[in-house]
Order: sequence, then structure tokens, then C-alpha cells
Amino acid sequence: QVQLVESGGGLVQAGGSLRLSCAASGRTFSSYAMGWFRQASGKEREFVAAISRIGLSTYYADSVKGRFTISRDNAKNTVYLQMNSLKPEDTAIYYCAAPARTTAIWDIPKTKSDYAYWGQGTQVTVSS
Repeated sequence: QVQLVESGGGLVQAGGSLRLSCAASGRTFSSYAMGWFRQASGKEREFVAAISRIGLSTYYADSVKGRFTISRDNAKNTVYLQMNSLKPEDTAIYYCAAPARTTAIWDIPKTKSDYAYWGQGTQVTVSS
């Protein structure tokens, strides 16, 4: 059973930074790409960033490109999301996600339907 546990959310002023972590368990972490999504109140869950299984490639939503960085430490079974220059519109619950099947070395799933496992989410609130 795959388990994903996010941490690191909180309240921050606009322009500030946060680093989210997602600890994974239940299978061989390095065999799977990982992704981050977010859901603001009253809106659909949207893609934020994803990273291939050993970190050779990454992909970002246009809204976060240049401000957010996704990374992973396969020795610690953990994926991170470093968020800089935060804006009030980044306020949301952030979820990490994992696909059901192993992914190719360069593969980066980018849509919700590509992911089968989700964490419980961590709240990020950016005040203006």
C-alpha cells in the first residue's frame, strides 16, 4: 500500500518561501515519477510540478515556473517542493501524488489522471 505524507505547509507573507516535503512508503520510490498538485478553495485541483523517477527531468506549470523547484532524494524516499516569491494566488492545499505504474527514466506525468495515489495535503496560505 502506497502512503504519501506531506509536511511543511503554513502561513507566509507574500514574497516569502516555504519548502514542502512528501515522504513516500510502500514501494520502490526510485521507480516512479512524482508530482505536486494544488487545490484552491472552490477550484479544481491543478498540476504544479513533476519530476522523473531519478530526477533527470522536471516540468512546471507556467504559473510557478521560475519560482518553484521540485526535487527528490531517493535515498530518503522523499520529494520536495521549494516555493519562493510566493504570491497570494499560491494559497491552496498542496498534494503530492504518485502514479500507479513504474515510469520510464525521462517520463513526467502531467495530468491528474496519470496519478493514482495522493497524500492528505498540506495547507499553504500566503498573505498580502
